[in-house]
Amino acid sequence: MMSHGYGMGIGWFLIIVAFALPALLLAAGLLVAQFQRGARSEPGATTPPEREAERVLAERLARGEIGAEEFEQRVRALRAAWR
Repeated sequence: MMSHGYGMGIGWFLIIVAFALPALLLAAGLLVAQFQRGARSEPGATTPPEREAERVLAERLARGEIGAEEFEQRVRALRAAWR
């Protein structure tokens, strides 16, 4: 790859591109993923407390900590309290 004593010629350029291109592609992929994640949940947006409470109850139901009847009773109680 020597070109008459003038160093590597285009070889240095190819080495730099070989290292820089994957790093740039990785950075671009991370930026796109971060942008998509941010688009799904707006910064500063919070879940209303009543939705959060219902979500916790749904998780407890899914884990089997409470039964379906108890879940329905608690959801009704929550909705009545928030009115």
